Amino acid sequence: MTQDLTRASAAELSGLYAARKASPVEVLEAVLDKAARLNPVLNALPLIDADGARAQARASEARWAKGEPLSPLDGVPVSIKELIKVKGWPLTMASQLTDKTPQTEDATTVSRLREAGTVIFASNSSPEYGFKGVTDSPLNGITRNPWNTERTPGGSSGGAGAAVAAGIGPLSIGTDGGGSVRIPAACTGLVGLKATYGRIPAWPASMHGDLANTGPMTRTTRDAALMLNVLKGADVRDPLALPPTDVDFVAGLDRSLKGLKVGLVLKFGDFFLDPEVEAAVLKAADRFRALGCEVVPITSPTENGETGRVFVAHWFAALQRLLQLYPEARHGEFDPALYEQAKIGAKLDVKTIIDSQVRRREMAHAWNQVFAEYDLVLSPTMSTLPPQVGRNVPDGPDGRPNPYWTNTAIFNLTRHPAVSVPCGISSIGAPFGLQIAAAHSRDDLVLAAAEAFERQDPLAFPHL
Repeated sequence: MTQDLTRASAAELSGLYAARKASPVEVLEAVLDKAARLNPVLNALPLIDADGARAQARASEARWAKGEPLSPLDGVPVSIKELIKVKGWPLTMASQLTDKTPQTEDATTVSRLREAGTVIFASNSSPEYGFKGVTDSPLNGITRNPWNTERTPGGSSGGAGAAVAAGIGPLSIGTDGGGSVRIPAACTGLVGLKATYGRIPAWPASMHGDLANTGPMTRTTRDAALMLNVLKGADVRDPLALPPTDVDFVAGLDRSLKGLKVGLVLKFGDFFLDPEVEAAVLKAADRFRALGCEVVPITSPTENGETGRVFVAHWFAALQRLLQLYPEARHGEFDPALYEQAKIGAKLDVKTIIDSQVRRREMAHAWNQVFAEYDLVLSPTMSTLPPQVGRNVPDGPDGRPNPYWTNTAIFNLTRHPAVSVPCGISSIGAPFGLQIAAAHSRDDLVLAAAEAFERQDPLAFPHL
């Protein structure tokens, strides 16, 4: 074929396979060629399993030839974040300290993708133990944004964002404990979904418990919905997984948004909001009005400073476990910022931790009240542009670090579904992200809203 198959969505590839206009083997080779050319620059994929992927692609090609694909995603290449178990690969956690022995079983997410026939071809990069919103690690170095290689692709699922935006596979799996799917989606122009907590079962469990989610990162909303159809459903190994649902998340994408009441939150408190981000989100709100929604500016019931304090108490308290898992003589091998956070976590007292848990429940109640009145809430995914590589957070205009992750972390604390969709390109040549959130279990609604928004002005990805 003369077309660039690496630019096709998963849904488009499925159609090409069915029509016998492309094959999974052909697509995989195109993806591997692009990885060979771009990964040395982007550093997004620390492991590429070309031989294993070729065997999977040949098996998929045979199924399509017989007219017996396992799912619409059969034969579509997908990369997996290096914090997730993949049979036969080391579980690195992006750390120099982990045992690199190949795993003997798949995480639930990976096994479901295998059952759907996807071609699992690579791991994608993360900061160490996924602890921050940019992607670099002592183990793998710096991952770069394909839109502007002097900028971060965000984190912690930055390798997923960089790879998919660059056309190195149309699908990736990331994890989201405070925005780690949605932040890199915003930085790289992807659709990144954090579903209602428990919609996608988590096994093995994260050290961050019910803050942590696994989710799809794709170039289109339809692909994210296709992935959610595969990943949803209970797993007896996850005691917090939601019951099975018969909702077809693809079938609901074409619903009308006319008449929906939508809240607009530009700022979650007194933190810097980049004027470019503000303008892009206001323009996005107008696009929702054009779709027939009533869009109303509202005040967030939670404030970013407090969200940060509550989130950090949960996050650092979990990170201190790393100090127990590894001998003190090796603690100097941690990313220095991770080590400092773990040490702070070890000093947290019981009152601080319990108070943060109480306040978390109050925050969830407050947002439930919002979603009782509004069908959707729009906000910036990030309040700033992607920081330069090598920086953990950007500075605001006053020179103080700007914790842009609190826009996303609030919905990890409250467990509401939220998706980031691209809403324009900034002056530095990198995308903006619009966050769309809804009530618990309304994953169908956030995806339908994302699809309707995307159809108005699809993002054109760079030719690389």
